[in-house]
Amino acid sequence: MEDTKQYYYHTVARAIEYLENNFREQPDLNAIANHVHISPFHFQKLFTEWVGVSPKKYLQFLNVNYAKKLLQHQTVSGTAHEIGLSGTGRLHDMFVNIEGMTPGEYKNGGRNLSINYHYAPSNFGKVLVGSTAKGVCYIGFSDDRQDSLNELITLFPNATLKAGEDELHQPVVSFFNANWQELQQVKLHLKGTAFQLKVWDALLKIPAGGLSTYGEIAQMISQPSASRAVGTAIGSNPVAYLIPCHRVIRASGVIGGYRWGSVRKKAMIAWEAAKSI
Repeated sequence: MEDTKQYYYHTVARAIEYLENNFREQPDLNAIANHVHISPFHFQKLFTEWVGVSPKKYLQFLNVNYAKKLLQHQTVSGTAHEIGLSGTGRLHDMFVNIEGMTPGEYKNGGRNLSINYHYAPSNFGKVLVGSTAKGVCYIGFSDDRQDSLNELITLFPNATLKAGEDELHQPVVSFFNANWQELQQVKLHLKGTAFQLKVWDALLKIPAGGLSTYGEIAQMISQPSASRAVGTAIGSNPVAYLIPCHRVIRASGVIGGYRWGSVRKKAMIAWEAAKSI
């Protein structure tokens, strides 16, 4: 199951990257399938199984005009309609609880903290999950195991790290495996400034399948002139996907960059959009 999930995502990611580089030629199904080295029939089948819609429909969700339309109708403050994965529109708001680290834990790089870390599968590639005794402190996509581990070490240079899964990882693994019927609250124990924590909390209000802008997040935290600082805080989010920084794009509709790769961000946005229709 894990290998299949990884194969699906990486095949789709290669297709998205190809389309980004060749969109002016408007490649057809045969050309895309040929690029990822599968037959058109099997590519269409694999793609539809992964995302739930055809490649052609999926590509519409990656279009700037689609993003602009979505921003008009499905922003955080612009709609009361709760959209989401299989009716779980307020999943993040309800099940993710953020606790900031103490000033001492923040300043001393995690000294006296013990962090367990574990690699887990997701629909968008493997993730590295790290947790303290109080909650999950890190989730990062792990295309390279050592790189993701180094990022965790950089975030907590003085902590004691130990490989192994613990009970705090289980709700995260359940979430990524779409076991939402039995989802328990995910507790996060995050290293961040008061401003960063406020921004990350605001991100939890963006429903799956919806989008927001940096300016709107600034409005939400009552600092309308702080769009640039908001962007910096979003870029330093240590918890991939559960804190949905991938749902924030530019007001122009351009999806923009992402800490774990722009192709992955586009895949997540389009996947969620397809699941919410």
